[in-house]
Amino acid sequence: MKRRDFVKQLGVGAAAAGATLSGAPAVAAKKIRWKMVTTWPKNFPGLGTGAEFLAKRIGELSDGRIQVKVFGAKELVPEFEVFDAVSRGSAQMGHGAAYYWKGKSEAAQFFTAVPFGLTAQEMNAWLYHGGGMELWQEVYAPFGLIPNAAGNTGVQMAGWFNREIKSVADLEGLKMRIPGLGAEVLRRAGGTPVSLPGGEIFTSLQSGAIDATEFVGPYNDLAFGLYKAAKYYYYPGWHEPGSAMECFVNREAFEALPKDLQAIVTNATRVANQDMLAEFTARNNTALHTLVNEHHVQVKRLPDDVLAKLKALSDEVVGEIAAKDPLSKKVYDSFRSFREQAIAWHDISERAYLNARGG
Repeated sequence: MKRRDFVKQLGVGAAAAGATLSGAPAVAAKKIRWKMVTTWPKNFPGLGTGAEFLAKRIGELSDGRIQVKVFGAKELVPEFEVFDAVSRGSAQMGHGAAYYWKGKSEAAQFFTAVPFGLTAQEMNAWLYHGGGMELWQEVYAPFGLIPNAAGNTGVQMAGWFNREIKSVADLEGLKMRIPGLGAEVLRRAGGTPVSLPGGEIFTSLQSGAIDATEFVGPYNDLAFGLYKAAKYYYYPGWHEPGSAMECFVNREAFEALPKDLQAIVTNATRVANQDMLAEFTARNNTALHTLVNEHHVQVKRLPDDVLAKLKALSDEVVGEIAAKDPLSKKVYDSFRSFREQAIAWHDISERAYLNARGG
């Protein structure tokens, strides 16, 4: 009997030990809490909500092991201090657009949008399969940051104007909110580019502090109520044909994660990247209909001579950026080579199909 009791107790103990080894650990894993600072107003449609979407996906995919709290513009740091905050480790993640950081590196601008450059589809192809991501990592490495594409707006609108643009002469003296490489192109066309965060655009346009503004497209522009401050809505978005949004991560914080959580963070950005483009494509459709049919916005195409002039100036500006330093030239050469190949293919695929489909 004693022997049987001993064997029974041994079996129970082994079963308990097995349950502990194969089931949940005796001590719950410590939760990692990160901060994400953004350049967007809190929960702003598409962009701000894109940051929230990414934070939520990281939490879900990690089963709560990483919890990311999102801070909108000015909640923790001002819009244009997001890069520095993550670089120094005040926050672990930043959500914005790379062209905001041209003061850190001229080459950064290539990773948001280049005037008359890559569409969203082409941008993703260059980043993920054309060497672009490796170059982006090289640009951000000196700042202790790891970049990731985390969304795309698709082709944007040229912007809102309080006067008609009938010729290149109408750009002379135009005060316009426009970031990135497009700002320098406008300057050379005779305009005055103004740098403003999204939250200040409406009041500046309404007050007359600026004459025109670009932001994104119908979805965001309707949310901002820009149709109340300007009469004319121009296309196409020559300056931002496929604007990539970014989520950069503090390298030290990232490397402190176990490998599986590193993979979760990286892959969550790719999910967010795809989702934002899909959302903008869907929401722009209905928002444009509302702007035209309910608010009677005048949608106009920029004249051909204006577009031709802007393209010539764009080539000039981008070429000069590339000549400033070896890293910018390295990025530019890769970007230009990929664009040339994409144009050749899309001439007989995307463009040919769209022309054949017609209206």
